[in-house]
Amino acid sequence: MPSISVIIPVYNVEKYLGRCLDSLLAQTWTDWEALCVDDGSRDASGTILDSYASRDSRFRVVHVENGGASHARNIALDMVGGEFLMLLDSDDFIHPQTMELCMYFARRDSSDLVTFTYHHPYRTLTSALQFLHLPEYKPKFKKYDPSKVETRVTENVFEYATEYSKPDDIDRTWAVKHCHPVRCMYRMEIMDNLRFIEGIIYEDFPWWSSVLFRTRKMTIMRLPLYYYYPNFKGAIISSGNRYKIESLKKALAAAEQICNSETDSYKIERWKKHFLTPFRSKLEKKLKSLK
Repeated sequence: MPSISVIIPVYNVEKYLGRCLDSLLAQTWTDWEALCVDDGSRDASGTILDSYASRDSRFRVVHVENGGASHARNIALDMVGGEFLMLLDSDDFIHPQTMELCMYFARRDSSDLVTFTYHHPYRTLTSALQFLHLPEYKPKFKKYDPSKVETRVTENVFEYATEYSKPDDIDRTWAVKHCHPVRCMYRMEIMDNLRFIEGIIYEDFPWWSSVLFRTRKMTIMRLPLYYYYPNFKGAIISSGNRYKIESLKKALAAAEQICNSETDSYKIERWKKHFLTPFRSKLEKKLKSLK
């Protein structure tokens, strides 16, 4: 059984997919499996996946009819064999030491959740180069000594997790901002029967809410290990406003239902303040934009 399972939903990303998969091959931690779900791609993505799988058995590929990223992730969740879980979008990539660092701290701290951040300069610079129609920037990766990396370990997850970009009542230095599942490693023990809502965007919100309520201990890294590629054909960027609004409504309802099933009043209060309130505000702004 591999120590880490990485789920990658794939749809029409032939231009970026090799870079994503190569970032797994470059990992200093080698005990992993990649569960790649070809979500009905109409380009060469499926062929690329099969090519990688034929050369390295750690790549496990499934081809399905198009059902969306949540559907693809749920299929892969039923295939997971690892002790820990990571999620990776097929147009993004990760630092070569991402798995090594996450495993080091998960085992050192016995954490259910290890978080890191994304490389802000890469995203900003890549967006600018795209706008100017200039060649893509290729980052140089810094080498980290795990024993010297500063972290924050906590059993009070809601003291640090927030959807606010600039939270006013938590330590911003260690804030785990936004419900982006790709910027974490999870202990599979807390993933029991946890699935993404299919057919909507913003599905990360209720899923992430469930994760937070289940997490017993979290290790926070501030290292920029995730390289987010600003793909303007992505689901949220390219979706119409009305679809975004309906999806956000469903995500909010599902997340509130999750919260209502909890009994810890402190966690409920913090979740409502740091996640429910900003998401409701986002919905109100989108509703106003239709008027």
